[in-house]
Amino acid sequence: MGRILSGVQPTGSLHIGNYLGALRNWVRLQDEHEGLFCIVDLHALTTHPDPAELRAWTRNTAAAYIAAGIDPHKNAIFPQSAVTGHSELSWLLACQTPLGWLNRMTQFKEKAGKKKDQANLGLYAYPVLMAADILIYKATHVPVGEDQKQHLELARDIAGAFNHQYGVNYFKLPEPLIMETAARIMSLRDGTAKMSKSDISEYSRIHLNDDNDTIALKIRKAKTDPEPIGETLESMEERPEAINLIGIFAALSDKPPQDICSQYTGSTFAPFKNDLAQLIIDTIGPIRDEMTRLLDDPVTLDGYMKTGAEHARQLAAGHMEEVYDIMGLLRV
Repeated sequence: MGRILSGVQPTGSLHIGNYLGALRNWVRLQDEHEGLFCIVDLHALTTHPDPAELRAWTRNTAAAYIAAGIDPHKNAIFPQSAVTGHSELSWLLACQTPLGWLNRMTQFKEKAGKKKDQANLGLYAYPVLMAADILIYKATHVPVGEDQKQHLELARDIAGAFNHQYGVNYFKLPEPLIMETAARIMSLRDGTAKMSKSDISEYSRIHLNDDNDTIALKIRKAKTDPEPIGETLESMEERPEAINLIGIFAALSDKPPQDICSQYTGSTFAPFKNDLAQLIIDTIGPIRDEMTRLLDDPVTLDGYMKTGAEHARQLAAGHMEEVYDIMGLLRV
């Protein structure tokens, strides 16, 4: 049984893109791997969140993990900051990381834009902390999306650099776990942009805690075009919003997109949207209700995170002792 590590930033309510792209696939992995699912609140600090909101979103994210089906009795669910080894190892690994490697990270360039001189060091060094997140537990596999593949490659490079520097084979190179069933869900307002918690438009995404009426309204207002649904995705290649909605329908129903095209070929989007809204409600409704129950019982929810953090700390502490010894750091 391998060990997987993954996490989401607590910077807002998780949405259906997070569910189809990550959470649902983590659930499917938990019977085959030891799971460590952290809420990456240290990474979230790069965006300067309000402290009260950060605490609230951390609980909200943990509740979403559990409500989506991640069993807290089988997996460790915990805030990243609850294990101080993440920050400790990040510094130790930073000392093995050439600036040239970080300069190639495209996500920093995208997020910093033309204001990179004003960007904080945390955003620049984000990939080193991500490497520490993975390596501190000696995770064997990391479920990643397209936007994180480069960071995982860097984690592998850093692990190799550490091993080479100290003449050891301590860190195994973590393998990317690309889930074939993971869906890349785009904005409901722009089919060329990924669905995001940070989008200014609430109508760009469906939150896991949206009520049924809100879900139906957002799908009705989702951007489409006046053309009928085509026979194939290829026939709609210049219609990204249409392809996105069909992709969401296909992912939720566990069917190939071609089956959805065949089912609705020639139809306008109105009846399709009605069916899609109901499918989302049927899927999201139970998750939303369980999230509400968990958030109404913070003692139990925090207890799950405390148990997960204790397990993670035990793993991390043993590995950190070994790392300190390898690097010649005196523990007195």
